[in-house]
Amino acid sequence: MNVTPAQISELIKKRRAIFPKMFNDYPIPRQIIEVILENANWAPTHRLTEPWRFKVFTGEALKRLGQYMGDYYKQTTPADQFSEEKYQKNMENPMRSACVIAICMQRDPEARVPEWEEIAAVACAVQNMWLTCTVYGIGSYWGTPGAALNANEFLDLKEGERCLGLFYMGYHDMPELPGKRNRIEDKTVWMEE
Repeated sequence: MNVTPAQISELIKKRRAIFPKMFNDYPIPRQIIEVILENANWAPTHRLTEPWRFKVFTGEALKRLGQYMGDYYKQTTPADQFSEEKYQKNMENPMRSACVIAICMQRDPEARVPEWEEIAAVACAVQNMWLTCTVYGIGSYWGTPGAALNANEFLDLKEGERCLGLFYMGYHDMPELPGKRNRIEDKTVWMEE
């Protein structure tokens, strides 16, 4: 393999959450989105259930998604908790993005594996997407707004399928941001004896 362990470590450590408000207007070519999805498809999956499903929003579909997000927020938020700023953010985040992918999971109809394993497999697929975006200089962010988690009808989900959030993507002009993690030594116990 032509990729060194140091290159893999560097890539993993450079992955960052870049929010839609930081995206510029540069479009992501469809061929790159397809590469991102193909890499997601190679995530680990117990019993090869391959539970990940994706709904890709680009172009005019981003406006429909934004309208749905705003409408959902308005309809489900009590008047005394309603925030015009949050309402606008729900509507604008999809339209600030070059692409938004609804991250969905199709439960194995035979339930051959526990549900948490399929959720974990989908999360691994998203990590593959995030790392691929990092290599291409695309900012990305996995959000779990209530509108997405309850979008069965809007997303036309099948029986056993559910949405686990939205993956916002867009090019950005942000400088490279330093990472923040606590020491691994504080999180590890070696069981040697």
